[in-house]
Amino acid sequence: MDTNKGEYSVALEKIVEKFQLRNLTPDVNIAPISITNSDINRPALQFAGYFEQFDYNRVQLVGKVEHNYLLTHEDSYVRAMTHKIFEAGIPCIIFCRGLIPNPIFIELGNQYGIPVFSTTATTSSMLSEMNRFLKIELAPRITIHGVLVDVFGEGVLIKGESGIGKSEAALELVKRGHRLVADDVVVIKKTNEDELIGSAPDVTRYFIELRGIGIIDVKTLYGVQSVVDEEPISFVVKLEEWNRECEYDRLGLTEEYEEILGNKIVCHSIPIRPGRNLAIILETAAINHRQKKMGYNAAQLLYERVTSSMRNKDTEDDGQ
Repeated sequence: MDTNKGEYSVALEKIVEKFQLRNLTPDVNIAPISITNSDINRPALQFAGYFEQFDYNRVQLVGKVEHNYLLTHEDSYVRAMTHKIFEAGIPCIIFCRGLIPNPIFIELGNQYGIPVFSTTATTSSMLSEMNRFLKIELAPRITIHGVLVDVFGEGVLIKGESGIGKSEAALELVKRGHRLVADDVVVIKKTNEDELIGSAPDVTRYFIELRGIGIIDVKTLYGVQSVVDEEPISFVVKLEEWNRECEYDRLGLTEEYEEILGNKIVCHSIPIRPGRNLAIILETAAINHRQKKMGYNAAQLLYERVTSSMRNKDTEDDGQ
């Protein structure tokens, strides 16, 4: 497991492409500009003259309220406030709802090398969508050795020793209509306290390595419906060689967990031996996991039935 705790960044060009922003300052070179903060700032207080604790390293989003406020002031005031904002070194400023900024923004943007963008999206939707996008792109992450597959909408992270059959199980699941996320190397990002999102490195995306055959392109062989770029991880499956000396869980009354980036993920250890259909086992595990999330626990129900039957039998014996 490789943990990288360094600071991450996302290129501004990627944000422009993702949200189809219109560049109002094409002479400004945006290639070297990167975003390192997932939060977004609406500079209403700054336009009002309050610059204490100004989050200048965030993307600046201007909506209808800020725009209409500036319309009530002379150009000299707008220039003074905009000068202070741009002078602080903001990465960019975006006008929502197709608003046309005062030409002073374009002038000072070119002067300070700060790009000014426009979008037709509403301020609230742009704020929420961009915030989620940046949280994923800038999230803490690790890379692990394993395979990630989307099975019935559940992200199943398959781990185990090299050569135990992780890739073969993933390929069988793909043939059965499920979707491959990553093979061999899985990049896991912590987007919040409850969610881990797994994806493949760009280099190995859509590829599976099969010993004795080589590299296959799952997307080409099985179509675009057989792959997905990223998937929230629902639970972990550890494949291990069958050992007669080991005691394996046969009821599932208690859950085991694995900690990844501080988040606890349900973990199942599955023994492997000839004759076991691993794809069906993983499908069943995914369905069972979904049932538990919906409040149905087959193991708990069976336990209650058995204990109830035993109590009834004891009552009958006492009555005789």
